[in-house]
Amino acid sequence: MIKRTLHFGNPAYLSAKQQQLVVKYPNNNEERKIPIEDIGLLILEHHQVTISHYLIHLLLGNNVAIITCDAQHLPQGMMLNLNGHHMQQAHFSVQIEASQALRDRLWKQTIKSKIHNQAAVLSQNGIATENMDRWASKVQNGDPDNFEARAAAYYWKSIFTDLITGFKRGRFEGEPNNLLNYGYAILRAIVARGLVASGLLPTLGYHHSNQYNAYCLADDVMEPYRPYVDEVVLELVRSTDDYQTLRPELKHKLLQIPVMDVVINGKQSPLMVAVQQTTASLYQCYAREKKNIKFPKIG
Repeated sequence: MIKRTLHFGNPAYLSAKQQQLVVKYPNNNEERKIPIEDIGLLILEHHQVTISHYLIHLLLGNNVAIITCDAQHLPQGMMLNLNGHHMQQAHFSVQIEASQALRDRLWKQTIKSKIHNQAAVLSQNGIATENMDRWASKVQNGDPDNFEARAAAYYWKSIFTDLITGFKRGRFEGEPNNLLNYGYAILRAIVARGLVASGLLPTLGYHHSNQYNAYCLADDVMEPYRPYVDEVVLELVRSTDDYQTLRPELKHKLLQIPVMDVVINGKQSPLMVAVQQTTASLYQCYAREKKNIKFPKIG
């Protein structure tokens, strides 16, 4: 079942009753009820949103990712269930014991898929990708030649060429990085949620290893999914001249990322469902049941 993404950008009181999320707004006696089992992501943006501890308990018990935002309305923190799988310890063990050779092979698959999807986005917009295709074919285990960086440099130099002069990709750079950052934060939460559901530690990556990063594995797995966010942002930039601020209508478009259609394993699927297939296949790779991670493919 496709899970819902709920966003609260206005003052509200959130509580729970009979396995339902109950929403109350100031100066309004009406209640809105939403089955907790239907929710996948809960985004709390306004600083006057109040949430009960009992509701948090029920949400985490149903593997809902709870995201809080900062004063700039950007995702800042995330809360996940610590008991997302009935065989969690066994799954943790095979993940922790993964050899360097296996981790390097997984990173190779990840980067090849990411570059392929980046190339597909460029190709769909009339930009030459022969170099991207060549780099993808040359990626080795662990990507020792850093083809990911070469592809990224060309990709970001090219993707907004006809729309923005001198665009530079960076978390703190100018627009539309604000849209990209917001979309990637949503994607990261979806992937972290999928990892927990598959009984994996989001902290322990097979490539990313920053000691200050609590979601290294999520950052690994989300790489081939990033171009889907880029597609959404590219369309937003094309359709509006006002994207300097994250207006509600822009957020609404970005909040559709979990349900956007992708193709994985030859079949069309909502992105959130595809992520669950990816994380499940990752566990199978750790357990030596499969050799390849399932990633979606653009084009």
